[in-house]
Amino acid sequence: MSRRTRMLSASLSTSLALALLGACTAQGGDDRDPDKRQPGVATGTVIGGTPKRGGTLTVLSNQDFAHLDPARNWVMPTMDFGTRLIYRTLTTFRAAPGKKGSEIVPDLATDLGRSSDGGRTWTFTLKPGLVYEDGTPIRARDIKYNVERSFAPDLAGGPDYAQRYLADAEGYAGPLDGKHLDSIRTPDDRTIVFALRRPVAEFSYTVTLPTFSPVPESREKGVQYDLRPFSSGPYRIESYARGKKLVLVRNTHWDAATDPVRKAYPDRIVVIQGLKGGQIDDRIIESAGVDASAVEWSDLQPSSVAKVLPKPEIRQRLSAERTGCTDMLALNTSRAPFDDPKLRQAMQYAVDKEAQVTANGGPALNDVATAYLPPSLTGGRAAAPVHGGPATGDVKKAEKLLAEAGRADGFDTTITVSTGDKTRAEALQQSLARVGIRLRIATVDPSVYYDTIGDTANAPDMAISGWCPDYPSAATFLPFVFDGRTIKPKGNQGNVSQFRDKAVERRMDEIAAMSDASAANKAWTALDREIQRTSPAVPLLWERKPLLVGDNIAGAFGHPSWTGQFDFAVIGLKDPSRSKG
Repeated sequence: MSRRTRMLSASLSTSLALALLGACTAQGGDDRDPDKRQPGVATGTVIGGTPKRGGTLTVLSNQDFAHLDPARNWVMPTMDFGTRLIYRTLTTFRAAPGKKGSEIVPDLATDLGRSSDGGRTWTFTLKPGLVYEDGTPIRARDIKYNVERSFAPDLAGGPDYAQRYLADAEGYAGPLDGKHLDSIRTPDDRTIVFALRRPVAEFSYTVTLPTFSPVPESREKGVQYDLRPFSSGPYRIESYARGKKLVLVRNTHWDAATDPVRKAYPDRIVVIQGLKGGQIDDRIIESAGVDASAVEWSDLQPSSVAKVLPKPEIRQRLSAERTGCTDMLALNTSRAPFDDPKLRQAMQYAVDKEAQVTANGGPALNDVATAYLPPSLTGGRAAAPVHGGPATGDVKKAEKLLAEAGRADGFDTTITVSTGDKTRAEALQQSLARVGIRLRIATVDPSVYYDTIGDTANAPDMAISGWCPDYPSAATFLPFVFDGRTIKPKGNQGNVSQFRDKAVERRMDEIAAMSDASAANKAWTALDREIQRTSPAVPLLWERKPLLVGDNIAGAFGHPSWTGQFDFAVIGLKDPSRSKG
């Protein structure tokens, strides 16, 4: 998966979380296995049974979407929303809970693609009869055009796999000036051929991303396309007032016979934005009127857990799937103070990770992260930490390293976080103060958070960032977070630490060229440990995603490939008549 915005959260005491959820506090080390925790809520199951067709599904949200333009959409769970409802991609993930949800199936394409030239050339054939919301045909050149759009500097922020993988793409700046890529060929309306700079065995997974959805050139509106993507999926945008309300209605030209994944149960989907997190929880807990047919977009507030878990009739409406992501404290290595590796190593011991767990909902919904790669990419078990010591931090070790760096009296530094992470920033402020580090906190709205910290010239000293693999491979994690060649002046979404290390980059290229997937996985895990030693970021948490639904919701489950967000391809209502306001 890709990076995602932080959801609004508040602190909850560890004792409350333990009492209600019966979870075990993670102690660190390689014997911690998050997959064996028992959170006390249903996971890997479908809430509410099979939906019926019709009615209005309401989504209650505390924020706007970062981007709906498929060339710019790289925030979870917006990728889920966009690719399941508004536009389709060459391949996509199954609509299933648990491990089956990590499998891919053809979407616009007839199969998972055909490779040749040792994996350097990939060919896809589109299904016959595919059309847009106005009934015009979807053509292979429309997919080529959207891939090319992803190179445009004005359309920054989206997945950059095309920039990484396509041959002869250096210096290309998108199609807005009339130039096109020779490494993407469309010999006819149903055939698209990608020429890659190196073999990519996992390219069938790569084309699940929004970059590989169709945008007809005639519909190009530059940055304004964000407001009204042209639908190739089961719904089209009826209206969109940014930060307030989005209304989707059926795309009557969508043909379910061409789409084995999306069920499109509701007639309408209404997203209400700008609500407070606690307000959302209370409305769905009460489940009155149209709120019985509502789901929440942002995480359940930790302060609301006590209203949910003691009541079985409400608890059964709660999903808390693992996100498969790693939360990190990114240290801006491009300038002082964190251009000093010794100082960065001190941060590994200064941070109290248990305080981060408490501030983010308690140990029932979080594990202390011991590495950058999540357990889903390291054989299902947490890696042993490179920097040892208790999860609460090691003050003496941190002070020793600060003294060696010439900062025995500490230093002043800054952090920017989303408004939902203010509590976590304050917990960080308190733990750093133990060793004389004086932290100043700035907050921004979640919808613009990654655009803010992605402005490299004006980036803060530190930021809380998260990364999720786009599919089950460390190749979709470490290169995006720590390859210095990926840093962009604007829209710098992955390498928030602005980390540059030529030896690391060479090793990434060597691993990427390996044809043995098992050997590559071992090599990525070893590289994770090497990068940890240089400390460009502090691994903080591995999270679950707690989401509540109204009592009229059916077909709801946290999808493993959408970081635990509900799969909007198959969600709907038990009784559509109850959704009328």
